[in-house]
Amino acid sequence: MFFDNVVIAGVLTVSLMFVFFAGFGLFIWKDSQKRK
Repeated sequence: MFFDNVVIAGVLTVSLMFVFFAGFGLFIWKDSQKRK
């Protein structure tokens, strides 16, 4: 049970980081396109 919670927490953290970086990268990409 404890191991399952650790795995779920790890996957949740990684997915949250991935979503955050994806949104941040998309924001920078759109901003750089706007300047041209």
